[in-house]
This record gives sequence, structure tokens and C-alpha cells, in this order.
Amino acid sequence: MSEVVANRYAEALFQLGDEKGILEQLASEFHVLKSIFDENEQLAPFLEHPRVNNDRKKAFIDEVFQGFSNDVINTMKLLITRDRIGLVPSITDHFTRMVNDVKGIAEAKVYSVRELSDDERKQLEETFAKRFNKQAVKIQTIVDPSVLGGIKLQIGNTIYDGTISAKLRRIERNVVTAD
Repeated sequence: MSEVVANRYAEALFQLGDEKGILEQLASEFHVLKSIFDENEQLAPFLEHPRVNNDRKKAFIDEVFQGFSNDVINTMKLLITRDRIGLVPSITDHFTRMVNDVKGIAEAKVYSVRELSDDERKQLEETFAKRFNKQAVKIQTIVDPSVLGGIKLQIGNTIYDGTISAKLRRIERNVVTAD
């Protein structure tokens, strides 16, 4: 249910940003906002706490987020009034996805046994941008020692598993079904 609500807020903000021609600015501000919420674990509980009155929370928003646009600040104040400030990370994720869709950008997670070099990242981005018919692919590298070797790439609900462990599982399945 909360994902549906978060998506509605994101859609409204997207329409507002599109009408005003400030989608890039809002996307940038929401990226910063999400990182602030992710890095400060006490922020959401403070803004959700029932003993802190809404006027104090709104004053806090005004003080802390001074450099942000009025649209972002007013949205946060609205979320405080409606006791939905905890939706900020979900709203930013939905909003970012919508902006990326319009710009032809896909976001991907790459799981590998080590950090990828810049050349490897660039090659993966170019290859999968062509494969998904996108302008660009933004890659987030996740180091996962269980991969053993190779990479696993996830774009949305699609997973390309080129890891050694996946190849070993396929070989094992083929050997078992061959008997």
C-alpha cells in the first residue's frame, strides 16, 4: 500500500517538474535527499515521532534543507502533515525511475568478486545500453565474494548471470538430466 502512495506522490512531483521544466533540478535534489535519509538513520524517526509537533518538524525542514527548491520543501512538509515522511526514500526512487525512463536511462546493479575498473564499467554500460535500446545505463557495482568469478547484472527484473557459480549450476543440471 505504501508503495502505491509513494508512487502517487512521485507522479505528482514528476508532472509538476515537467510543467515547470525543472525535472533535472528535482532529480538532483531528490538524489541528495535520499542520500541524506539513508546516511542519517535518526532523521526519519525524528520526523515521524508523535511527541514532536508538526510545526517544529516543519521549522526543522526549513532550516536544514535551505538550499532545496520550494517544491521539495513543500512536499516534505505535506508528508509531515500527513504522517508519511517515511515514504521519502520510496518517492525518490519512483521519481528517479520516471525521470530516467523519459531520458532513456536504465539503472543496473552489477555483482562481482571485485570492484570493476573504469574501462570495464564503461564497456558494460555501452553493451547493455545497446541491448536494452537505452541512451545510457548507470551501473552500481556491488562486491559479492560469493560470485567466485564473472559478473551478475540486474536491470529492473531482468538478471544476466555470467558468474562461474551459475555456469557450474547449469553444468550440474545438464549432467543430472543427462542420466
